[in-house]
Amino acid sequence: MAMQVAGDQRAGAEVYYGSEACKAKSVELLELMGLPKGLLPLEELEESGYVKETGYVWLKQKKKVDHRFKKIGKTVSYAPEITAYVEKHKMKKLTGVKSKEILLWVTICEISIDENSSEKIYFKSSTGIGRSFPVSAFELEEEKD
Repeated sequence: MAMQVAGDQRAGAEVYYGSEACKAKSVELLELMGLPKGLLPLEELEESGYVKETGYVWLKQKKKVDHRFKKIGKTVSYAPEITAYVEKHKMKKLTGVKSKEILLWVTICEISIDENSSEKIYFKSSTGIGRSFPVSAFELEEEKD
């Protein structure tokens, strides 16, 4: 049953394979949605897909990756598969992303940027609690130089 649902969500998707193509497409999609291009710092991507009609997107990587965003001092864990529904300035129903808060890993379910204040990006947990950070903390490493 779960495989059938996943298949239905992915119907009509643009699918890409290989690390370079997937990385390029994920950065392109983030830019298209008005989100910072370094938000998903995934290196060993194997597959990515995007369904334009629904906004459903998925990224598959070889293994779980932990990344530290130095500007804000936060470690984020990315599961082998990440899924979300994207729209302008927002990722919702996000799966596969957790942030380390003190001693606990907190599941992130939504990421958004307020159109009126594009300087802050807001992360909402599955418990409904959220935090905001400067958008500049999620730029690509090359762009910071």
